[in-house]
Amino acid sequence: MTRLAVSIAVIYAVILQAGPGSVRAMSHPFKAVSLSFRNAPLAIRELLALDEAACRRFLTQLRTELHLTDLLVLSTCNRTEIYYAHDDDYSAAIIRALGELKQRPDAVSFTEYFDRYLEAEAATRHLFEVALGLDAQVVGDMQIINQVKQAYQWTADADAAGPFLHRLLHTIFFANKRVQQETSFRDGAASMSYAALELVEELTADVASPRVLVVGLGEIGSDVCRHLADSKAFASVTLCNRTRARAEELAAEFAPGRLQIANFENLAETLREADVIISSISRDTPFFTRELVAHLDVLSYKFFIDLAVPRSVAADVEQVPGVLVYNVDAIQSKASAALEQRLAAVPQVQAIIGESLADFGDWSREMLVSPLIQRMKAGLEQLRQQELDRFQKKATPAEVKLLDDATRAFMQKVLKQHVLHLKAACRRNEAEQLLPLLTDIFDLERQPATT
Repeated sequence: MTRLAVSIAVIYAVILQAGPGSVRAMSHPFKAVSLSFRNAPLAIRELLALDEAACRRFLTQLRTELHLTDLLVLSTCNRTEIYYAHDDDYSAAIIRALGELKQRPDAVSFTEYFDRYLEAEAATRHLFEVALGLDAQVVGDMQIINQVKQAYQWTADADAAGPFLHRLLHTIFFANKRVQQETSFRDGAASMSYAALELVEELTADVASPRVLVVGLGEIGSDVCRHLADSKAFASVTLCNRTRARAEELAAEFAPGRLQIANFENLAETLREADVIISSISRDTPFFTRELVAHLDVLSYKFFIDLAVPRSVAADVEQVPGVLVYNVDAIQSKASAALEQRLAAVPQVQAIIGESLADFGDWSREMLVSPLIQRMKAGLEQLRQQELDRFQKKATPAEVKLLDDATRAFMQKVLKQHVLHLKAACRRNEAEQLLPLLTDIFDLERQPATT
């Protein structure tokens, strides 16, 4: 089996002698475009924020009209981000499409507020840091990982993810478990909802028997209610939601009477009685207007805490005497003790991200040579069969079977060793220079990939 032995020897020599390659850290064309609190004020972010229905529509639009793959659309109170795969930079087209979806033809004028991540390694690292809460207004915000999981579900429903994105997100979810189990980064409570609680406690420190009203029971609103219910600082906590059943479901989590419920139709009367109104109503325009609040006859102080994006409390509401408004940009670092503890754990989280990225990078680079490995196996098998054909005419059936078994076992052992060497070359960024040579050796362009 001279030709087969020579071919294997050549592969072995090439793999061992290959020098440093110039391949990118990841060969996949994964990219991201991001509008976040890092670079954009709330007034800009709220114009382009997306609810669930809009996220789903946008996924379909990007897939069918721009032909993008590995799509993830993430929209929270602090960011709107689109992750995608394409050889070219499609960020400008994505921003235009986002403007069309939100009926904002001037969206292109907001381009300066967007960050672009045009290399796969940068885009994947950014998604890691966002999902694990490193890149958050409140460091370690535990809600974000759930929002990423929800965005992933929308992607899966739209069949908009390929092997790269599936593997990446499951790697992130596993890293999140490690962060929870191995670090103090998730100890305490420093989410946006807990920061809102601390702000309420500070604002009402001098108020006798403060009364709190929570309007809108989405994810953040519900989390705020749970924190409020656990606190003994308030005389009453009242829930108000368009769908009363949701308020009743949330109130049922606690002792009877701990959380009260007000009908949405009676909201005006409930507003008059509340000292603090926490709003997370999701809609395109402010729900609490200056005209509405001006009719409340504020006698002392009334605090509005707006957790919604777009804002649910109009900016001019604060012009009403006695009314103070705090939006999401004003809620920063309220959980000081928990925050300090989390900041101390940041190096551990970064280390976990680094290890996870390294493992994911190895997998990504191995995917580059996976088709080649399959064709290499097919090429060597063809050589093996040719050599068998030469000898089986002169051999008995028993000898042919013995020769077939022996050469097959030999092939499997040799291939295993050299496939391991090839994958190791991938991890050293040396694989790309091997591809043309291996293709020539086995005429791989003409070899079908095996399954």
